[in-house]
Amino acid sequence: MAALAAAPVWDGHNDVPGSLRSSHGNVIEQFDFHHTLEGDHWTAGEMHTDLARLRQGQVGAQFWSVYVPASLAEPQAVQNTLEQIDVTLRLIAANPDDMALALTADDVEAAVASGRVASLIGMEGGHSIGSSLAVLRQMYALGARYLTLTHSRNTPWADSATADPEHDGLTDFGVLVVREMNRLGMLVDLSHVSEATMMDALDVAQAPLIFSHSGARAVNGHARNVPDAVLARLPQNGGIVMTVGLPGYLSETQRVWFAARAAEEARLKAWWQGQPTAVAAGMAQWDAANPTPLATVSDWADHIDHVRAVAGIDHIGIGGDYDGMASGPVGMEDVSGYPALFTELARRGYSQEDLEKISYRNMLRVMREVEHYAMTQADAPPIETPVS
Repeated sequence: MAALAAAPVWDGHNDVPGSLRSSHGNVIEQFDFHHTLEGDHWTAGEMHTDLARLRQGQVGAQFWSVYVPASLAEPQAVQNTLEQIDVTLRLIAANPDDMALALTADDVEAAVASGRVASLIGMEGGHSIGSSLAVLRQMYALGARYLTLTHSRNTPWADSATADPEHDGLTDFGVLVVREMNRLGMLVDLSHVSEATMMDALDVAQAPLIFSHSGARAVNGHARNVPDAVLARLPQNGGIVMTVGLPGYLSETQRVWFAARAAEEARLKAWWQGQPTAVAAGMAQWDAANPTPLATVSDWADHIDHVRAVAGIDHIGIGGDYDGMASGPVGMEDVSGYPALFTELARRGYSQEDLEKISYRNMLRVMREVEHYAMTQADAPPIETPVS
């Protein structure tokens, strides 16, 4: 496709580093990233990503997620995040002909021009900084270029989309986190955060925000997706929704199915207390009678259509979430499938200019604007907070 040849996909979120930890214990001396179809992925028996399939999918730039579980105590989360940054840097260094570390927008352009995958680091969850601006600054110095403010749980300073609210958005310290990220030139990522946190971040931010891997809530009502009230504010902020590929966030039918299945499991557990075998048998019967609905390439395109309708073409990107889910949608099961999505968008009438914006140019603009704001703050001192 001409659009992807001119502007290869800049993907906002890929969990290969987590797969390296869970499957290899971060020991990668013998790991061949050129071909991982024979690997032992954490759910599907193989990884979704390797260098061959990145090229097939016409991926030119990738944010590698250095996610660690939100259930970890903050000191352990900080250590584990450092380990994940380390393994990501080692993976890049081990494949110098195919990957290049990118810390700036200029680095991304240079890597793409050289035919290598521009490799950026994203931290998924504010627990990774241990409620410390000093740690935030050190993670940035090590190469992290975005921080998702929460993951599945609240942090002490921000509410998650999938936990009961504690703070009604950002606390005063959470505001300082956003301000310091803006000063550094670090992308503020609002995937996983509550609507109140999104709104508070939009109120505070002086540079464009990103959603590294989220859908449109009007298309699929999952709390992880972006509501229209937030989409409507993106043009003023300049931010971007990098649309996600996780089927449960794409297909509303599948989301409803998951809710019905969870309700049936809760019913059986209440009915058959202390009898797990009976519960398992009941769930097997329910699953046989209610096969999982499939998500498709068309579902992904529907989310892009909706973001365009509310926020505009300049505020759309791609954030697959590969290797962080069981599978992508039918026809896009792994990273090789991106041309199918752009073919569908072209069929729907998107121009080549539109497609290039979605695949690459919108994210390039966002990163440049974040870097530009940081340059204007070059004389501003680091934000200091007391430590105990």
